[in-house]
Amino acid sequence: MTETWYGQACGQPSQEYRQRALVRQRQLTKPEGALGRLETLAVELAALQGVDQPVAQRVPVVVFAGDHGVTAQGVSAYPAEVTVQMLHNFAGGGAAIAVLARELGLPLHVWDVGSRATTAIAGVVSAKTRHGTDDFSAGPAMSAADLDAAFDAGRRAVETACGDGADLLVFGEMGIGNTTAASALAAALGPLPLDELVGAGTGLDAVRMVQKKNLIARALGLHGEAITAAQSPGLEALQRVGGLEIAAISAAMIAAAQRRIPVLVDGFIVSAAALAAVRINPGLRPWLLFSHQSAERGHIRLLEALQAQPLLALDLRLGEGSGAALALPLVRMACALHNRMATFAEAAVADRGGSA
Repeated sequence: MTETWYGQACGQPSQEYRQRALVRQRQLTKPEGALGRLETLAVELAALQGVDQPVAQRVPVVVFAGDHGVTAQGVSAYPAEVTVQMLHNFAGGGAAIAVLARELGLPLHVWDVGSRATTAIAGVVSAKTRHGTDDFSAGPAMSAADLDAAFDAGRRAVETACGDGADLLVFGEMGIGNTTAASALAAALGPLPLDELVGAGTGLDAVRMVQKKNLIARALGLHGEAITAAQSPGLEALQRVGGLEIAAISAAMIAAAQRRIPVLVDGFIVSAAALAAVRINPGLRPWLLFSHQSAERGHIRLLEALQAQPLLALDLRLGEGSGAALALPLVRMACALHNRMATFAEAAVADRGGSA
């Protein structure tokens, strides 16, 4: 990597506004703690945004796409050309995240940071130096220069999406084969056992899941020592077994935290990007709010590694940022309750001490 912007300090949550939010929660017309996670969510968001009234109205969604050379080894139930086909579907408004963004009033930005598309796609930003990664079971997934370019794209995507300000960010991904890369990243950086990480992805049967696990194990045998010995294992792991879209998400998360913008983290692949990003810049971690636990087998272990408690568990395994979008209404309701509920004094309701 030629730049070190990603190592610069992230913002710090405001302890003053956290305490103020906690005080307000104790004054609202309800038993203390009665709204459970919605209370703690509102308090955390108030601390992150540095405000008395947290909000989640301006929430850009940025989807990064990239292809994976490892798909040549049969690790996906879908052919590699689906990545490019889905880019057209995103731009045309037919993908799940496009529908959810439209229903929620969210701007959707789609960045191609490494697909096999050879021509421009209307509505998609092209920011790539190559068409997919190399097969990481035979060598590094990408060069240092490619990783640098993906990081630059991630940062620029945040700058573009947040030009008019943002309360929160959602990142999604598209890339056939990327659960294989995410599993390899989690295994290398957790470190986490492959037996508990490798899942069906887009729909592999049991035999192909074993083949997928064995392929990742061979790749880790090839790259593991270099990752462990690297000055930055997070960067080394992204370069050796990651994906261009995963690297862009890692960079975008760091860039968001440096701008003091919280991130609502999606599923397995985005969580793997988060793990790499936290290893690169630990100051990022407070800025990550986790939307859901997906049906992908290894996601629960990734969440444990990140000490994360997700808001939902809906057996999703789609990606695209769809789980984060589905969790956003809960975040909005947590903010509304925190901001608009009456206090005991305002409502002339007796609190536990008997005073009104």
